[in-house]
Amino acid sequence: MRQIFLADQVIDSTGAAPIEKGAVLVEKGRILAVGRQADFGTPEGATVIAAKPGATLMPGLIDSHVHITYSGSENSAVLRAEKMDASYPAMALRAASHAQLSLTYGFTALRDMHAPGGVAIDLRDAIARGDVVGPRLSACGRGLTVTGGHMDLPDFAEHVSLDGFAHPCVGPDEFLKGVRTEARRGADFIKVNTAVGSRKVPGVYWRPEMNPAEIRAACDEAHAQGLYVASHTSGGPPLTATVANGVDCVEHAHWIDDDCIELMAERGTFLVPTLLVNERNFEVPLAPGETLSDWALASREAKWVSLEKARKAGIKIGSGTDAGFMVPHGSMHWRELALLVQGGLTEMEAIIAATRINAELMSLPVGVLAEGKLADMLIVDGDPLADISILGDANRLTVFKDGYKVAEAGKLISSFPGEVFA
Repeated sequence: MRQIFLADQVIDSTGAAPIEKGAVLVEKGRILAVGRQADFGTPEGATVIAAKPGATLMPGLIDSHVHITYSGSENSAVLRAEKMDASYPAMALRAASHAQLSLTYGFTALRDMHAPGGVAIDLRDAIARGDVVGPRLSACGRGLTVTGGHMDLPDFAEHVSLDGFAHPCVGPDEFLKGVRTEARRGADFIKVNTAVGSRKVPGVYWRPEMNPAEIRAACDEAHAQGLYVASHTSGGPPLTATVANGVDCVEHAHWIDDDCIELMAERGTFLVPTLLVNERNFEVPLAPGETLSDWALASREAKWVSLEKARKAGIKIGSGTDAGFMVPHGSMHWRELALLVQGGLTEMEAIIAATRINAELMSLPVGVLAEGKLADMLIVDGDPLADISILGDANRLTVFKDGYKVAEAGKLISSFPGEVFA
């Protein structure tokens, strides 16, 4: 089965200028060729899929930092309850709904940055088998954290235990074992928490959580298993130690100093700055008597400085929202691209961050319209290079995965016709 997709503008995410009157030829879910319509004609036996005048054809979008099991509610009590109010099967069903909603907004792949148990891993496999329609998922399983750390906070009374929720470790040997345990469960990569902020001490915006030996043990074992490592970070010397000891991708990283920028550029470390979740601190209503922390105020300014440093240094910048925490799935994913533009990237660079760079980070054969890549694509009614916000209007999007239409005008198409191609 062959298909030829035609559009007035094709963004291939290679970094080249858009192709005017472009075409993409697809066979069995993979791209055969990309070019000008005039050079293709109508290949014999190909189904023609012509976008309406003025439309753009581009790769499907990717969000490289989500928490698929959580709703993104603005209510902190609801977010707390979501850790306890559902069994793992119920969480998986909720996660499937979140994933499908993201798909209707043009996000054909997501990277889950921690889910209780094996929920995200099992959902990933169900989608890959065709049991459930959804975006491609990359999952770390449970995040590794020090005992009492960022993902093992004392949120509950002493008699409350959340079995399998996070993966607390003490010392290099336990982090090594933690990597092996999550790899055995089927993790695509390893999530650690190496450097965190201090919200209690004004003016102290970072502190180490894992020590260098623990970071090195986790990274060495992950790399030996063929897995990369991503880390929740804050900034300063603890962030530099994170990169120096082997972490491949840093998340958040609002305070990046010059030494760390140089090291990241040298090692090819990815940055996922999660600008949106930081901005949401200033959009979500505060509880009576509550005030924003000094950390929140300072990080809001610092993140723009760090982003500009990273852009100038040629750091690989991905696009991730932290959806699930104050950020609802689907409807707000596009805003990370808009904030990247606000921070100095061009519209094309922001799209590349959410397509090619994220695909490279996740080792997925998507994100670029090029020969041999899977045909995960998006038809946009309009030009996102002129107005990035149109990516947030699901009514203007038609979504394809493996060359099949899976969503249109904000509605999911419940099943793939015919064969699903791996």
